[in-house]
Amino acid sequence: MTLREYLHEVASTYDRTAGTGSPAAKLLRSAPSVFDPYVPASYLIKGSAGNGAGAFCPWVSFFDPDETNTATRGMYLVYLFAEDMQTVSLSLNQGVTELREAFGAREAEKLLRSEAAAIRSAFPHDITDGLEDVIDLGGRAGLPRAYEAGNILACVYEIDSLPTEEALKADLRRLLQLYQDALVLREDLRSTTRDVITTIKPKQSGEQDPLLYFAPKSDDEYIQKITGRVIKKSRKHETLVKRYGVFLAEEGFAPGTNVHPRDLVARRGDGDWLIEAKVVRRGNVSHAVREAIGQLATYSFLLYPAEAQPRRMALFTEAIGDVYVRLLSHQGIASVWPTEDGWAGSPEAVEAGLAQQGD
Repeated sequence: MTLREYLHEVASTYDRTAGTGSPAAKLLRSAPSVFDPYVPASYLIKGSAGNGAGAFCPWVSFFDPDETNTATRGMYLVYLFAEDMQTVSLSLNQGVTELREAFGAREAEKLLRSEAAAIRSAFPHDITDGLEDVIDLGGRAGLPRAYEAGNILACVYEIDSLPTEEALKADLRRLLQLYQDALVLREDLRSTTRDVITTIKPKQSGEQDPLLYFAPKSDDEYIQKITGRVIKKSRKHETLVKRYGVFLAEEGFAPGTNVHPRDLVARRGDGDWLIEAKVVRRGNVSHAVREAIGQLATYSFLLYPAEAQPRRMALFTEAIGDVYVRLLSHQGIASVWPTEDGWAGSPEAVEAGLAQQGD
């Protein structure tokens, strides 16, 4: 099913009085299977027709798991269907529950509008050109009005005249990038402008190198330090590893993720692969590639005997570009990343069956 078909089908068949077991509600819950190819592999996707009673404004949301995994808090991207089902808005929006609990519904909406305006104003005008500041979902009190207040930027579509499939995909890619940019702008505003940003600051779950500040006297001390240390991984990182592990199993590999401190290992036939997963944060491909090279070199040297070295692969949340693909290949490291159609990678990754298509 195309994105265009999906949005039209939901809008034309949804009936809130039919409850959450209706065909339209089931279609909303199937959103991950429709949108997976067009959203970064690390994102969480959820469609909802409400809990118990049908929602006045059903939705499909996309969560950066390092920011939030729920529509009740943080910033997220969402398709919001208006109450009359005549329009659907792809909205960069904000969770309202945390503010309602702290300030009450009316004050929460004021704060959401203020925060949305501040983040929107921090963008260069040419980047947000053509996007909507305001969405109209029907104005009903409660969640619909809160969604309207929380809108930062949006594309608004008439259901009877939806744009082409390629235009819908392009808008989704654009808003996903603006989502990442908005997260940075919000934290800049939080630190530089008093009381403009009132939403709760997300907890940081950084990753720490188990060899940081460690000066061993022997190889045994290295190995003990690595295997004994718990490394915190971001939710985005873990989602990437899980999804790629499913792909490997489907391709006939025996994947293993419970191999601390390694992210992933895989075997098919006589070939053992050591796989390091890296999140490309804020477009910083260089940093992710350097980390992957260093960790793969460290783990292969310390955790495997010289006569039984594994083949090495780096897994990324997005495409890293031809230069870095060639750099990794020069180091004897295959590379893989998600695409709209599945998993792409370097020539050696494709040849080994670790990716479906070349870079």
